[in-house]
Amino acid sequence: MNRKHVNDGIYGQDEAPPVRFDGLHTGAWVELLPSSWVPYVQLARLSPPVPLLLIFFPHIFGILHAAVTRGVPLAEVIRVSLVLFGGSIFVSNAIHGWNDLIDAPIDKLIPRTRNRPIPRGAITPRAAFVFTASQAVVSTAFLLFLPEHSALYAMPSIIAHTYYPFAKRHTNLPQVILAIALQWPIILASFATEGTYEAATDESLLCLFLASVLWTVTYDTVYGYQDYKQDIRLGVGSTAVLFGTWGRPILWVLSNSIVALVVACGQLAGMGSVYFAVAAGGCFVSLNFMMAKVNLLSPESCSWWFTYGFWGPAVAISGGLFLEYLFL
Repeated sequence: MNRKHVNDGIYGQDEAPPVRFDGLHTGAWVELLPSSWVPYVQLARLSPPVPLLLIFFPHIFGILHAAVTRGVPLAEVIRVSLVLFGGSIFVSNAIHGWNDLIDAPIDKLIPRTRNRPIPRGAITPRAAFVFTASQAVVSTAFLLFLPEHSALYAMPSIIAHTYYPFAKRHTNLPQVILAIALQWPIILASFATEGTYEAATDESLLCLFLASVLWTVTYDTVYGYQDYKQDIRLGVGSTAVLFGTWGRPILWVLSNSIVALVVACGQLAGMGSVYFAVAAGGCFVSLNFMMAKVNLLSPESCSWWFTYGFWGPAVAISGGLFLEYLFL
C-alpha cells in the first residue's frame, strides 16, 4: 500500500494552522516599531525570539564546557558570552532571511507560511537579499573579537546554513543539516573561550556536540510535523516525512540517546554529581515528558512543544555545566 495514501489519511485532520512563526503574529513590543520595520522583524523571527535562543544556547554550551574543562576565568567567560550573543543576533537575522528567500516558492503554497513577509509581498526578494547580506557581514565582524583562527572554526556552520534551505528539495534529512549548522558553534565557542587547544578533537566536547545535534533533530522533527501533510503533497523532504507514523518511537530513541551522550560527555571530562543530576537528569525528564505529551497528529501541539519544549534540555545542559563550573 502506498505510504503517502496511508499517511494522508492519518494526518488529514482539518485543523487551523498554528500562528506561531506564520509571519504575521508577533509580540506587542513589535507594534511600537515603525511599520516599515515590522516585516523585517517577522522575517528575522525576532518575536517570539525562540530561533535566536536556539542559535545562542549551543554557544553557551561550548563556552561553559571550556570553562569547566580548561579552568577559564569568569571574566573571560562573560566577555566571550557577550561577543557571541551579539554575533548570534545577526547570524539569526541572516539565516532566517536566507531561508525565507530560498523557501518563498514553497512557503506560498503552505497555509502556515504563506503570510510570511516575502510570499505576501511585504518584502521584495531583492530587499530580503540585501537585508540577509548586511546581517551576515555584521555577524562576521564579531569574529574580530575572538582568537585567531576562529573564522576557520565557523566555516562548517556557515556552509551548512547556506546549504540547509536547499536540502529539503532532494533529501529527507534537512534537519540533520540544520543540526550541524546550529550545533557546530559548540566547537567554535569552546575554542573561542580558551583559544589554544584543538576543540574539535576533545572527546567530551564531541559527545556534547552529538547530543546537541540529536536535540536539534528531535525538536525540529516535531516542528516538521506541523506541515507533514503539505510536505508530502509538495514533495518536500523532512525527517517528519521520513519517520512517518513511526515518529513517536523514533523520537523516544533519539531523546534517550541525547541523555546517554550527555552522560558520556560528563564521564569523559571527569565531571561531578551536580552535572549529572542537572544536565543528564534534566534532559531525561524534559525530553521524555515532551515525548509523552506532544501530539504529532496536531499541528498546534507540535508548534507549542517546539516553542516551549526546547527549554528543558537547554536549561538542563547549560545549568549543569554552569553549576559544575561554580563548584570547581
